[in-house]
Amino acid sequence: MSNIPKELRYSKEHEWAKVEGDKVRVGISDFAQSELGDIVFVELPEVGTELTVNESFGSVESVKTVSELYAPISGKVVEVNSELEDSPELVNESPYEKGWMIVIEPSDISEVDNLLTAEQYEEMIKED
Repeated sequence: MSNIPKELRYSKEHEWAKVEGDKVRVGISDFAQSELGDIVFVELPEVGTELTVNESFGSVESVKTVSELYAPISGKVVEVNSELEDSPELVNESPYEKGWMIVIEPSDISEVDNLLTAEQYEEMIKED
């Protein structure tokens, strides 16, 4: 069973979003990393990049496939997890802690309310 922290919100594309004051930290879910398998490369945007909700902001490459990453909310990238350049496996080992990807300064924080709750996300992946 996937680990689905209750305090996070989730997109249908398997990104998670964690509100931290006026910023939102983003990564991919435990379910997503387990489906992808061993992650060998993570491509992330530059700090300062403007993101639009549901647009691709990078990709994750595993031994099996390349998967696009989609912005769960709109806003500006203010931080990028540079550790993933050298240690992409952190996404597999610690998707919610060390394996986070970007921090967004949202243009509209209320977009977070459009994301799935942990319960809704759990239902969605059960149906897949």
